[in-house]
Amino acid sequence: QLQFVESGGGLVQPGGSLRLSCAASGFTLAYYSIGWFRQAPGKEREGVSCINRSDDSTYYADSVKGRFTISRDAAKNRVYLQMNNLKPEDTAVYYCAAVAKYLYGSFWYNSYEYNYWGQGTQVTVSS
Repeated sequence: QLQFVESGGGLVQPGGSLRLSCAASGFTLAYYSIGWFRQAPGKEREGVSCINRSDDSTYYADSVKGRFTISRDAAKNRVYLQMNNLKPEDTAVYYCAAVAKYLYGSFWYNSYEYNYWGQGTQVTVSS
């Protein structure tokens, strides 16, 4: 019944920007902590960012700090990942995930914490 869809991926040159979006249907995002993950060919899935339920506190992987910003728009029932100054190593399929609990710093980056996953959107940064 729950639907969770990512959009906004594409092909950009290094230094460019993209904004990814999670659109929810069937549930209210405010009740969920939302994580962004990515997986590049031949590499394991890694946590990129998270925005918590209740207080909208955020976490970021060291590799994206200062370049990516996660945010929530409750009125639109969406979560965004603004990606600036993109680098070739950011190339991956990006997934949005949700879980109905508060995530602390020791757990947000673990994919097993999340129950619901979108289909993924491709981000390619070419040089």
